[in-house]
Amino acid sequence: MDVSLNMWILTILGLAALIAVDFLIGRKPHDVSIKEAGIWTVVWIVLAILFGLGLLVFGTTQASGEFFAGFITEKSLSVDNLFVFVLIMAKFSVPSHLQQRVLLIGVLIALVLRAIFIAAGAAVIANFSWIFYIFGAFLIYTAWKLIQEARSGDEEDEFEENRLLKSIETRFGVADSYHGTKLFIQKNGKRIMTPLMVVMLAIGTTDVLFALDSIPAIFGLTQDPYIVFTANAFALMGLRQLYFLIGGLLKKLVHLSYGLSVILGFIGVKLVLHALHENGVNVPVISIPFSLTVICGVLIITTITSLIANKKTEQREAAEAAAAGDKESIES
Repeated sequence: MDVSLNMWILTILGLAALIAVDFLIGRKPHDVSIKEAGIWTVVWIVLAILFGLGLLVFGTTQASGEFFAGFITEKSLSVDNLFVFVLIMAKFSVPSHLQQRVLLIGVLIALVLRAIFIAAGAAVIANFSWIFYIFGAFLIYTAWKLIQEARSGDEEDEFEENRLLKSIETRFGVADSYHGTKLFIQKNGKRIMTPLMVVMLAIGTTDVLFALDSIPAIFGLTQDPYIVFTANAFALMGLRQLYFLIGGLLKKLVHLSYGLSVILGFIGVKLVLHALHENGVNVPVISIPFSLTVICGVLIITTITSLIANKKTEQREAAEAAAAGDKESIES
């Protein structure tokens, strides 16, 4: 889709305005209720749907389909980020009333970094078509790794700071405690960071690791930088509210890793087929409608099987607890 510079500017200004409204409404630190998180989650999803429909009306059917496929993929992959966000909040003992501010700034940092990744990816794709082979192979490898980790039950239960974050902490120093919403304070004549600033940087920089698979994944669905950027923006900006809405339900999505691995593997195969087709090899090309169907179908099946598995686990645990109680009664 041919997007003019003015359209880029208007889009960025529109997103900035939405972010500003979101920030102003939640500018006072507070504990986010389920109702508030639910309302804002719906708002961001509706805005994404309206944007996709706008592409359909003022753009093309293909552009709209690519946006929805990209948005759903990025949204599903971003849910995996929430697991790490939970670990980061626990690692730094972030007060509940400050978590909203942490996530807002952290996600903004992540969005800026992803924009850089997207620009770099678009430039590489424009000049080196063979990069699709690398992207495809990387996604297939990532899918295989996800399955291996899910089967082994090898899940991290503690967040480890990356080298960049550690170097920043060493350079500026970190205060011993939180100071409200302040990011820097003066101590012994030296300006040092507060833990709040460290947490924001942790969330923003850690997202770069997730971008390593999510950016190639969406480029497997569309090579339009405008659609790639907007799909990422809408997926990320609704992530903060989603954290508060389903934070307690994350552990119930026991089959999420399997679902994400299928999606990544599918897109990886799609990328390889696309690269072969571009090089004149007579292979089938996977369409956007089919991609969208597969992605939605996998997510629905994953959610259903996760709920069924959790229900069976709860019933088994209840039966074991009841049996243990009966045994204690008999012995006493």
